[in-house]
Amino acid sequence: MAREIIVVASAYGQDQVRQAGGQSGLLPTIAAAGADGIEIRRELLSPQELDTLSQLAHSITAQGLFACYSVPHGLFTSGGQVNPQLPTFLLEARQLQARWIKFSLGEYQPGISLSGLNSQLAGSPVPVVVENDQTSAGKLAPMQSFWQAAQAEHLPVRLTFDMANWLWTGETPAIAAQFLANGVSYIHVKAAILHHNRYRAIAPDEASSDWMALLRQLPSDVPRGIEFPLAGKDLAAVTRHYVAQLREV
Repeated sequence: MAREIIVVASAYGQDQVRQAGGQSGLLPTIAAAGADGIEIRRELLSPQELDTLSQLAHSITAQGLFACYSVPHGLFTSGGQVNPQLPTFLLEARQLQARWIKFSLGEYQPGISLSGLNSQLAGSPVPVVVENDQTSAGKLAPMQSFWQAAQAEHLPVRLTFDMANWLWTGETPAIAAQFLANGVSYIHVKAAILHHNRYRAIAPDEASSDWMALLRQLPSDVPRGIEFPLAGKDLAAVTRHYVAQLREV
């Protein structure tokens, strides 16, 4: 079975999403590029789109794609409490027919009980994945602590490994992979370079070949998401190039 490649909607940029009339307008381009799915970003959905997620799900299926859902919120809020909006987000993911829903870690505190979260997730048909973001919550120590606790308490969650976000937090991606690879079920593929003393996401083939070595440290049979900038006159062709590249590497 061929490796599944997902295009993260935000890879096209907010302006392109707006010009396309929303994320649904990107679907023909993504399908024409030979991708398998789209990562729908909640922050790019209009209020009207949020009210018609079932319609968006139908459009995604009609293009021969599947969806995953990214929520720009932490799984935990202040004091290590489970995000009170979790039931709303899980419902949205179900309406979208998403294969999984992605959160950042948020304000997780080692040692807190995960039993309440466990009971909430047990009743959801949409699996949860937790991503290392570009904040202190995305550093290796909290991510590793959470993953160890999740395993100990049999929490039905997995990890999204963003290959470049580690750089924003001052971590070494290869070291993070050593500790977290066994929990990874989704990979955000991108590279980054320093630009005016800040990191900027770039396509992996514009960087050194280190990204290939990093990919080899991670599970080879999990979906890979294109989360670096996609731009050009022929977006389908640009996207097709990277879809093919990520299938083969």
